Amino acid sequence: MAVSDTTAASSASANAAAAAASATSSADIEQRFLKLLVTQLNNQDPLNPMQNSELTSQLAQMSTVSGIEKLNSTMSGLLSQSGASQVLQAASMIGYAVLSPGNELAITKDQATSGFAVELAGSAADVKVVISDADGKTVRTMEMGAMAAGVNGATWDGKNDAGDAVAAGAYTYSVVANNGSTVVKSTALSFSQVAAVKQSADGVSLELTAGRSISLSDVRMFL
Repeated sequence: MAVSDTTAASSASANAAAAAASATSSADIEQRFLKLLVTQLNNQDPLNPMQNSELTSQLAQMSTVSGIEKLNSTMSGLLSQSGASQVLQAASMIGYAVLSPGNELAITKDQATSGFAVELAGSAADVKVVISDADGKTVRTMEMGAMAAGVNGATWDGKNDAGDAVAAGAYTYSVVANNGSTVVKSTALSFSQVAAVKQSADGVSLELTAGRSISLSDVRMFL
């Protein structure tokens, strides 16, 4: 609730400031234009006065500038509202586990297995997952067989190649996918909990407990 109230207040304040700045800018432009126009009329050559077409053209230019100012103000307001909406959407994910690009696996005393996923750009006849410990030593090679294009879920049972349970700790994995002699592009996906939401000039990002920062577009699934 506090996040929503703060975001709404910030959005309203930003919109009000943008509107005030735009109004001041437009008013200044109109005042300067009218002052120049009056000066021009007062100092025109009596034998060669300004034609109606010239006056109409200058008034049209002022109208165009004013219209652009108002359009910019409207667009700024819409972008501000869009940013606030994204923050609220992202804040609703705090505390949830999301599946996103990453190769982290974790084994704990309370969790003897670890779920992950493999995303393939195309179907593959042979997919292999290699799991390594914190020192980079291979502890398990999993032959996954054939996989379809898209996101494919999988689970590591927490055992090494000898069939023994590995020690609790952090692990990583890599993927090799082939379709005959053709290498299929693959992306490792892992689950991590959303700890916080951050907004910057680049947009809204999710801060994960795994120590990574991802954008909303990186999320494949949340639980």
